[in-house]
Amino acid sequence: MKKNIIKGLVLITGLLAAVACTGNYLEINSDPYGASNEELERDGYIVRSALSGIANGVISPDVNTTQFTECLLGGPMAGYLADANAGWANTISNYNPVDGWTNVLLKSDKVIPVIYTNYNMLHQVTQDPVILAVGEIVKVAAMHRVSDVYGPIPYTKIGKDGKIQVEYDSQEVVYTTMIDELSEAIKVLTPNRTNNFSPEADIIYGGVTEKWIRLANSLKLRLAMRISYSAPELSKKAAEEVAHDEIGTFLSNEDNAKITTFGVDGNPINRAVKYNMGDATTGGDSHAAADILCYMNGYNDPRRSAFFTESTWPGRQYVGLRHGIIIPQHSTIGKKYSGVKISTDTPLYWMNAAEVAFLKAEAVAVFNYDMGGSAQEFYEDGVRLSFEQWGVSGVENYLNDGKNKPQSYIDPAGSNTYEGTLSNLSVKWDDNVDVEEKQERIMIQKWIANWLLGIESWSDIRRTGYPKIIPATASGNKSNGVVASSLGAGRMPYPRDEYSSNGENIQSAVSTLLGGPDNMATELWFACKNK
Repeated sequence: MKKNIIKGLVLITGLLAAVACTGNYLEINSDPYGASNEELERDGYIVRSALSGIANGVISPDVNTTQFTECLLGGPMAGYLADANAGWANTISNYNPVDGWTNVLLKSDKVIPVIYTNYNMLHQVTQDPVILAVGEIVKVAAMHRVSDVYGPIPYTKIGKDGKIQVEYDSQEVVYTTMIDELSEAIKVLTPNRTNNFSPEADIIYGGVTEKWIRLANSLKLRLAMRISYSAPELSKKAAEEVAHDEIGTFLSNEDNAKITTFGVDGNPINRAVKYNMGDATTGGDSHAAADILCYMNGYNDPRRSAFFTESTWPGRQYVGLRHGIIIPQHSTIGKKYSGVKISTDTPLYWMNAAEVAFLKAEAVAVFNYDMGGSAQEFYEDGVRLSFEQWGVSGVENYLNDGKNKPQSYIDPAGSNTYEGTLSNLSVKWDDNVDVEEKQERIMIQKWIANWLLGIESWSDIRRTGYPKIIPATASGNKSNGVVASSLGAGRMPYPRDEYSSNGENIQSAVSTLLGGPDNMATELWFACKNK
C-alpha cells in the first residue's frame, strides 16, 4: 500500500509540473511511472488526489497564492483587512496594482490549471456518478470566484481537448451554466444520498453524500441571489427550487464546508497575514480593517474576541487600520492596530450555515421569494448560527439590541480618521421598515458572519451596496481618476498575458461581453441594482 501511495504522489506531482510547463494544455493522459489506475484507486487514493486538487482551486493551500486572493484582494475590497506593509507602492487597495497582484485567479498555475487538470483526471479514473457529481460541485465552488473577480471568463469551453486559452463566456452564461451544473449534481446525488464513498477520498465531508447535496443546494442559493437584480426570473426559480428541495441547504454548523487538515504551512491565511511581523504582536502584512471594527465595536459584538487580536494603542482594545491610504510604517505605527486571530489549524471556510440563513432572509424580505419561513426567522437564525460557529455567547442580548449603531472611525494615529456615517441601523430586526432598510440590516450581519470570505462579501457589496465601507483617502486613491473612491473597485483587470497568449478571445470578451473598459472601475453584470 505504501508503495502505491508513493507512486501516486509522484504521478500527481508530475502532472502539475506538466501544466506549469505547457501552459495551454492539460497533460493528463499517461503515467510514465507505471502506477495503474487500479493501484491508485485503492482506499480512494486517486479520487482523493483529484478531488483535493480541484478543491485547492477554491482557496489555495499555497500561501503566496492565498495572500494575493484572500488577503490583498478579497480582504481589503470587502472591508475585512488592510494592507500594512509600507513598502508596497502599488496595491489593490490603492487602485494602482501591478499585474502580478491582480492576475492570480485567472493566470496562476495554482488555480485554473490545478482545477481542470484534476477535474479531467477525475473523469478519466472513475465513472462513479456520485464522485463525478461531487467534482462538479467543487469546480463550481472554485470557478464562480474567478468570475466574481473579473466578470466574463473562459468556462464552458475550458479544459476541452486539454485547452485552457479558449473563448470567454459572458457572466450571464457562466452563472446560468453553473446553476444548471449544480442542479444536475443534486439530481444525481439525491437518489444516492445514502451511497457514501471512501472517507479517504473526501477532505471536506469524509465521503458523506448527503452533505454534498446540502452544499450544492447552498451554493445554488448563493448564485441565485447573486443574480437577483440581473436575472430576476432565474434567480427566483433557482432559489425556490432550493427551498423546496427534499434535502435542502445547510441547516447547522455541522454542514459547513471547510478544510481542517493542512500541510506543513497550516491554514494559508494564517501565514499570509503574519508575514513581516517583526516585533509586533498584532500582525504583519495584513491587519484587521477599520471598516469591520467600526461596525463590531459599535454593536459591542462579542465575536470580536474570536476574530481579532487586541491592539496596542492605549485605551483602544480593538482598532482597525484604514485601507486605501498611504500605508504607515509598520515598525512604529502599523504594528499597533488589531490583527487577525488565526492559527495554523484554524478551519479554512468555503461556506457556512449562517450565510445560508441570511441568503434566505434576503430572498424573503427583499424579493418576496417563497423560502419556507419568514425573513425575521432566517435573519435571527443566521446570527445565532454565527455566534455558535465562533463559540461565542450573548446572542440573545445582541439580537435584542435596538440602540447601538456602527461607529465613525477615529484613527489613533490621527491621519486617517473617517467621520462619515457608515450606517444608522441597530441589530434588532424591525419588520415595519422599508425593503431597503431590511436589506441593509441583513447584509451587515451576513458580512460579519462571513468574516474572511472576502471575495464573497465584496460581491455582496457590489451587488447590493451594503454594507457601506470606508472609502479610500484622497491621497490613497492612486487610480488617476479611474476608480471613484465613493464607489470602490468594480472588478480586477484581465491579466496582461491574456492579450498576447489569448489575444483574439480576450479582445472579443472586452469588446462584446464586459460592458466597459478593462479596468477596475467597470461594474460586473450582477452589479446592476441601481442601473
